[in-house]
Amino acid sequence: MRRISILLSLIILGASGVWAQGGKIGYVDSQRIFAELPEFQEAEAKFDGEVKDWEAQATAMKEVVDSMIVERDKNSLVWSMAKKNEVETLLAARQDSLQRYLDETFAQGGKAERRMAELSKPLKDRVISIIRRLAIENDYDMVFDAAVVSIAFAKESLDLTDEVLAELAKEK
Repeated sequence: MRRISILLSLIILGASGVWAQGGKIGYVDSQRIFAELPEFQEAEAKFDGEVKDWEAQATAMKEVVDSMIVERDKNSLVWSMAKKNEVETLLAARQDSLQRYLDETFAQGGKAERRMAELSKPLKDRVISIIRRLAIENDYDMVFDAAVVSIAFAKESLDLTDEVLAELAKEK
């Protein structure tokens, strides 16, 4: 929370300096831009397909663990101590393997996060490049992203989202 307050203070101080100099400020809605960008939707669809495959793998691994637990619980009274220990060791290894797979794939910084970044980075770079170019061409001192920064009010004339979308459409 303190970090957000500091960031907000810096933005306000920076913006007040810009306003004092009569600078131009604009904003874009990156969420809308990406929602309307067909290439981003294709990347999301590809990512969703890969996630389904990873989830199927995790489900298969979990089913093996669950069946081992059922088997252990059903037979623990008739198995020898050596067999119980063998099954417990194997079960623990399978549970560890499942947890490691889940962590490596779905945890923060995992395969899924890295893959989404890999698929979206070229598109985000294009959008940022267009925003930068429009800001320079139209002499904007700052351009905020309304999807990231909370904007309580802004004139629609400051919204550059449609211009960015138009420029993206021209690039095709």
